[in-house]
Amino acid sequence: MTQTADRILDAAAEVLGVDPEAGLGDVATAAGVVRRTVYGYFPSRSDLVLALTRRAALEIDDAIGAIDAGPADVVWAAFLGRVWPLVGRYRVLVALRRGPLGAEIHAELAPVDRSLAELVRRGQDEGVFGVHLPAAVLGQVAWSTVFSIADHGLADVGLDARAVTTSSLLLLGVTSDRVAQILDAPA
Repeated sequence: MTQTADRILDAAAEVLGVDPEAGLGDVATAAGVVRRTVYGYFPSRSDLVLALTRRAALEIDDAIGAIDAGPADVVWAAFLGRVWPLVGRYRVLVALRRGPLGAEIHAELAPVDRSLAELVRRGQDEGVFGVHLPAAVLGQVAWSTVFSIADHGLADVGLDARAVTTSSLLLLGVTSDRVAQILDAPA
């Protein structure tokens, strides 16, 4: 990607985050380019949304891969600490995933879903995550919570990485004492 394409994607994340139905003209204005420039990189709104989705998947998957080995609950907490700054930027994909591009967005995010399911499965095998749901479902429930908190966190500054990590780990079946131990451990 070029700097211009990156600037367009940054603007798209911002504009679509406010209005998921925004058009390419709105994105062009926010990026400080003309519509023709946007069309030069992204021939359609669908192309733009899917490029944004690919970018999100890469960044989130990189955050998962950057965590050192350790117990799955500690790795999950470290992952959320790394990914929390990205969530606000990409939460629009949750809304767009429910629309006409849902299947394509879901397919682009499949590697992230698989990585999270593998981590949850590992945590279940280690006995640190609950086995009340299959790993893929449990991972999606805990991951979806991150985006729900992000949506409400925009208005409530008290909802931060610690709040999202606590909630997510509790949903995964980690005890509250263990959550406190993980969150209070020196970094």
